[in-house]
Amino acid sequence: MNDDVRNIVLGVIATGIATAIGWCARTYLWRRRLRRKQRFFGLPDNSECLLVVNESAGGGGWSVARRDVFALLELYALIKDCGANAEIVAHDAMRQGFGERTEFCVGGPVSNQRMAAHLRTLLPGVQVDTSPERGPEQSAIRVGGQAYRWERGVSEHVLLARLTDGRTAPDARPVFLASGQHSNTNHAAVRYLARNYGKLMRKYGNEPFCLVLKVVNPDAYGPDVVELAADVTRAALRPAPTPEPAPAPAPDPAPAADPG
Repeated sequence: MNDDVRNIVLGVIATGIATAIGWCARTYLWRRRLRRKQRFFGLPDNSECLLVVNESAGGGGWSVARRDVFALLELYALIKDCGANAEIVAHDAMRQGFGERTEFCVGGPVSNQRMAAHLRTLLPGVQVDTSPERGPEQSAIRVGGQAYRWERGVSEHVLLARLTDGRTAPDARPVFLASGQHSNTNHAAVRYLARNYGKLMRKYGNEPFCLVLKVVNPDAYGPDVVELAADVTRAALRPAPTPEPAPAPAPDPAPAADPG
């Protein structure tokens, strides 16, 4: 074997080794990112999770709003990326606790009984106006002394939360809430979660969080333009302070005695 042939053979071998090392490194990094994603969502390989579906407020009988269907489709894609399986359950058919399986609950407390229960139990510092009467306070979200009001088609808000029952990883199976003022905001919260879970994971790890997201000009931009309005985790996790009762009025002074 002359020098030229030997150099060619050595070059091919070196290229093969470098390619194998690069492939192994990429595979290792991909698997590492996947494991971190699975821990964040509580979705190990072949695990089961719940997609809790709300009821369309404007539909006759039981139906799901079109935007909520889009949100569920994006969640389903995320779940399959983690190698897990999903079971779709109607909000009023849930008769079990939380923490055994990861749960994604979509819809506001008016259209989703399960969401209403989660807000009372897991986010006691959050109040959502559920009155059917139209007005400036309709569907307003109040937390930490701040009100996030619904301006239909202009500025709409949604709560996005990751919560657990207090157990530590890897046993914890979180509950993800997307509770919005409109089905478009539910979709926006799910899309924000799917696109930004890496940032959320780096900031919060596997700890609970609760965010208020603002969906800007949804009539023009749909669920795509979303701003972080506030991180309300601390205020949402503790009960809202009870307003102090008004002080009792002072008694009228006794009438002066008549000198005559």
